[in-house]
Amino acid sequence: MTVVVTAVFTPAPGSRDRLVEALRTAVPAVHDEPGCLLYALHDAADGSIVMLEKWASERDLAAHAAGPAVARLNTLIEGLTAQPVVVTTMAPLPAGSEEQGTL
Repeated sequence: MTVVVTAVFTPAPGSRDRLVEALRTAVPAVHDEPGCLLYALHDAADGSIVMLEKWASERDLAAHAAGPAVARLNTLIEGLTAQPVVVTTMAPLPAGSEEQGTL
């Protein structure tokens, strides 16, 4: 079963653009990881930056979390966030049409 993740980054004052650039720099390495189905950056209305992720399995997500791409991402964003990144892991609950009812 796939795993969906949100990672919410709160920019430190005056650091939004540098945070976004750091995250953009990290994305290609994650896209190359096994099991990465979606890793997409979004600008939220509350000022946070949200990464929406979808992984083929919990095993793939665990490898990602322990891997070099996340280590590099953490180095790139050091000092650019106002608080720790909030990561939420979710399991899909399909509903409605197959195309619209799951991420």
